[in-house]
Amino acid sequence: MYWESIMQLPLGPQTPAFVQLTRWIFSPMSFMDECVRRFGDMYTVNLGKNNPNLVFVSNPQALQQMLTQDTRADFHAPGDRNGLLKTLLGDNSVICLSGSQHQRQRQLMMPPFHSDRMRTYSQVINQVTTETLARVQIGQTFDVRKTTQAITLRVIMQAVFGLNRGERAERLAHLLSQLLDRSGSPLSVSMLYFPILQQEWGGISPWAIQMRVQRAVDALIYAEIAERRTHPDSSRTDILSLLMAAQDEAGESMTDVELRDELMTLLVAGHETTATALAWALYWLHKLPAVRDKLVAELDGLGAEPDVNAIIKAPYLEAVCNETLRIYPVGMLTLPRVSLKSVTLAGREIPPETTILGSIYSTHQRADLYPQPQEFRPERFLERKFSTFEFLPFGSGARRCIGSAFAMMELKLALAKILSRWELELVDKRDIHPKRRGLVTAPERPIQLLVKSQRSASDLHPAQAIDRGAFA
Repeated sequence: MYWESIMQLPLGPQTPAFVQLTRWIFSPMSFMDECVRRFGDMYTVNLGKNNPNLVFVSNPQALQQMLTQDTRADFHAPGDRNGLLKTLLGDNSVICLSGSQHQRQRQLMMPPFHSDRMRTYSQVINQVTTETLARVQIGQTFDVRKTTQAITLRVIMQAVFGLNRGERAERLAHLLSQLLDRSGSPLSVSMLYFPILQQEWGGISPWAIQMRVQRAVDALIYAEIAERRTHPDSSRTDILSLLMAAQDEAGESMTDVELRDELMTLLVAGHETTATALAWALYWLHKLPAVRDKLVAELDGLGAEPDVNAIIKAPYLEAVCNETLRIYPVGMLTLPRVSLKSVTLAGREIPPETTILGSIYSTHQRADLYPQPQEFRPERFLERKFSTFEFLPFGSGARRCIGSAFAMMELKLALAKILSRWELELVDKRDIHPKRRGLVTAPERPIQLLVKSQRSASDLHPAQAIDRGAFA
């Protein structure tokens, strides 16, 4: 029976599993590119005994079938297949739960992301962006990703905890940055795929060091939760306060452990990914001055004091952000789905209990959808509307990213603020390509921008109105 199932799977590379896993860890994009060239938009890879026979899919029709039926009879989206994330996020993260538990946690996490909360977050985004960039002097260069990570980390710290300054806030921000930097190396990724490397060896191994940082982060999060339990404040509107107040249908609230795991999920997924997208956007805008000039003209044309919604809805800004998320998506794959029975997917028979992953990266590189896919061209998003199975930077279906609206708002408002205040120039105009950073992607080398000048008050586009009380 096993061999019959194997025979039904789509073709894929026949190299040893160790070779495929090594390529997947160190050069995932080129590995997927080669597989698509050889085997088409559905193929099987073998990443070892814990991840054998994984089917990668980049066919939009197959993605639609798989992602719209992930809570029905043909497929399901089990959280236990996201085990690589458990070490960092915890067993109770919404990403790692299945079935009714997943639905409960997702429903409890929805209120902080309702549209009426977005205006409060937008104030934070603009303030933090302005303060962070103001530290760079005219004539200086700065590392773009370090700067965007500083912005998004402070934003998520304020949004999640309501923490801006203070010893605990500074310590937590420092430790989170350290944790994510460590988990981004190929060695750290290898430790996730090879459990034998998860040894502390008397506290001196890379795994031991990473676990010490993780425990220090946990201690600070639990201390914050305990303080909120001891001194409740109904006037607070940060995400932690909203999560602590949320109750499920049975009137139950989250436990401390559940809160910790969901907070880690938001802190990690809510700033690392957006920081990378913002860095890529700044790279493309300053590598292609015509694109930047067109976007600045649109923002300048919004009027003297536009509402934040006017910025968020600006069509070319939307197109620039979408193209940034298309060309080098931060998340390479959807979260896995599993076939519950033998199913036909894009004309191919898939046996039961097959793990299937949507390749976001390969879908976004399809020349039939995106002609000259390696070209950064925002106009393609003005020329046609793509379905959620052709353009899916935040995944889709039951596992779609819960904070996607927050991430898009932050990306747009931060870009608008930066372009309105500063004239910047790319220092090194050589092409930059993506590489793996942990379980996601990032630029292969630092992007350096030079601060040429600060735009005068008369030149500033209306995004500055946000600072003058657009929310009054």
